Parts: sequence; C-alpha cells; structure tokens
Amino acid sequence: MSLPVDAFTPLQHELKAEVINRPSTTLWQDAWRRFKLNPLAMGGLVVLSAIVLFALFGPFFSHFDYKTNDLESVNLFPNWVHPFGTDELGRDILTRVMFGARISLAIGFGSVLINLTIGIFYGGISGYLGGRVDNVMQRIIDIIFSVPDLLYVILLMVVLGSGLGNIFIVLGIANWVPMARIVRGQILSLREQEFVLAARTLGASTKRILMKHLLPNSVGQIIVVAALQIPAAIFMEAFLSFIGLGVQPPLVSLGSMAASGRLNIPSYPHSLLFPAGMIAVLMLAFNFVGDGLRDAFDPKMRK
Repeated sequence: MSLPVDAFTPLQHELKAEVINRPSTTLWQDAWRRFKLNPLAMGGLVVLSAIVLFALFGPFFSHFDYKTNDLESVNLFPNWVHPFGTDELGRDILTRVMFGARISLAIGFGSVLINLTIGIFYGGISGYLGGRVDNVMQRIIDIIFSVPDLLYVILLMVVLGSGLGNIFIVLGIANWVPMARIVRGQILSLREQEFVLAARTLGASTKRILMKHLLPNSVGQIIVVAALQIPAAIFMEAFLSFIGLGVQPPLVSLGSMAASGRLNIPSYPHSLLFPAGMIAVLMLAFNFVGDGLRDAFDPKMRK
C-alpha cells in the first residue's frame, strides 16, 4: 500500500548552531557569580566592608582622641558617652578600637603585598626555569620553611627593632614561602600548555611569557592565598604587640590593646573584650571571604 506524497509535510529545521544560548562571561564575572551564591562568604564580605569603613571614617565622628589621657574618666564601664568604656588612663576604648583596627588592617594588607611580590617573583622563576635552578631554589625554601614562623618573626623583630615600619618588613619577608610554592605549582602545570609553546615559538621572552601568559592564568590561586594570609598577618601582629615587640605607643593596635587590657580582666573585662572581639570578627570575616574565593575560583573544591 502506497501513501500519497501530499499526506506528509516536510519538517523545517532551522540550524542555529552558531547562536549562543547564554552570553559568555569572563573569569572574574564567573567567579563573582559563584561567590555571591555562598552566604557565608557574602556575610564575611559585608562585615569586612563595615569594619573597614568603621576604621577609616569612624574617628572623624568621635569626640575623643585615642592617645590623650583623661584621669577623671579612668576605667569607666560602657555608657552613653563611652559606648565601649574607657581604659586605665581614661582613654575612650571605642576610638582606640577604630585606630587599632586601622593599623591592624594596614599591616595585614601591606605585609601581604610584600610577600606577594617576593613569592610571585621567586615561585614564577623557579617553576618556569625548572631543572637545576628549580632544585636549588626549592632547597632554599626548604631551609627557610624548616624554621618555625614564630621564631623567625621574633628573631627578625629583635634584630630590626620594634616599630610599625619594621612590622611591615618582617611579616612581609616571613610569609612569602607559601605564596612561592603555590605560584611554582601553578607555573609547573601551565608551562607545557600549547599557548605557552606557541608564545615560545614566536620568540616571546621569558619575562613576557611569565607576565603575559603564566601569571595571569594563576591569578585565581594567588588571590585565594593572599586573602587567607591577611588574617594570619593581622593575628601575628596582634601577638607581637601582645608580647611587646609590635606597635609602640603612642600608636595603638588591636594587639597592644589586648595586651594592656589583659591586666584588668577581673575588674574591668570590657578593656579586653572589645579589642579581642574585633580581632575575632576580623579573623572570621577574612576566613569566610577566603573560603568563598577558593570555591569561586576552583569549583572542584566546592563541597
């Protein structure tokens, strides 16, 4: 039995293989989209932004000076005039926390900028050149890594002396080893890729290959490590100030406030509670942001 040809209607296909169903996104746009889906990371970013604004602009709205003594207002508990109370010299703790957070944040970001520079330079050269050069450079790292960070930092502070500038230098040169190892690992995994071979074939110099091809493709891991090193630097500065090797008067940091407040815990616990609480909040916020960045730049590590 034959069917009539006019009983069938040809199906009209519209080939749209070239049409992109979703607009393309860059690495940064895709990372930001993933980052926003992490509520803890977004919460940490909001808290961190609030603390930065609090530290930068809060002192302009304060009626007190962080270093002027007021012996008529010694060890006051929190009240309407002094929301965080006063210390043993009558200084407003709220104002001192603002300035202390400013100094601690500056030390955290500044020291990480230094170890970023050293770690990227050292790890990039070691990973790209490889061979005997890489072996020698990694043995140097092993020797440095064998010394405990705390001992290394204390020895450098004793040699260079206490002070804000020396803290930047010491924390910057003491924490570059993890960054160098991360950068080296990324460079080792990327240097044999086709785009690097093409650049080398076209006559690109080692500097250009590192700066234009390898390091930009490692920026995700670099940002994650830097975000997690900032709270470590802040905590190390707090410890140094706690033992008397950090920020010296009249400057104030959260660590130095905690050091002076620990003597008044039985009678005036607020003198320790507020600076220590600010340190704890900073640690949590930075760690939440660091974990969010890790998941955003490396989706395979998401739980």
